[in-house]
Amino acid sequence: MSGATPRPKTIPVVAAFLFLATAIAAVTGASLLFPNPLLDRLWELNPTAAGGFRTMGWISGVLLLGLGAGTAAAAIGLLQRKKWAWWFAVTLFAVNGCGDVVSLCVTGDLVRSAAGVAVAGTFLYYLSLPVVRSYFERN
Repeated sequence: MSGATPRPKTIPVVAAFLFLATAIAAVTGASLLFPNPLLDRLWELNPTAAGGFRTMGWISGVLLLGLGAGTAAAAIGLLQRKKWAWWFAVTLFAVNGCGDVVSLCVTGDLVRSAAGVAVAGTFLYYLSLPVVRSYFERN
């Protein structure tokens, strides 16, 4: 396609991160819905989260699988230049950053919360650059 707008380098990076989030959500959701010794070992990495998810029951596994489906769709949509995928990614990172701010207030874990806010803020910054926004505008 001659004259086509080149894809900003930000897009594959964000898509890769969303694919990683998909894998994490899928494995976590599956481990909650179908407990087994192999997947249960993963919970040793974050026992606090394990307790929180397990108190919610099976619904947490279903919600995580839904999140995984959403992040996979958004990653594919970004690579296919879909405006809805850009909006999904921006919304996802904004909600995630707000969640990290709330987490700071609740847990007081400055390092983890600040890192989460920094990551979400970085993705929001790059997704809102004019070259990225204009890439998703309708012709």
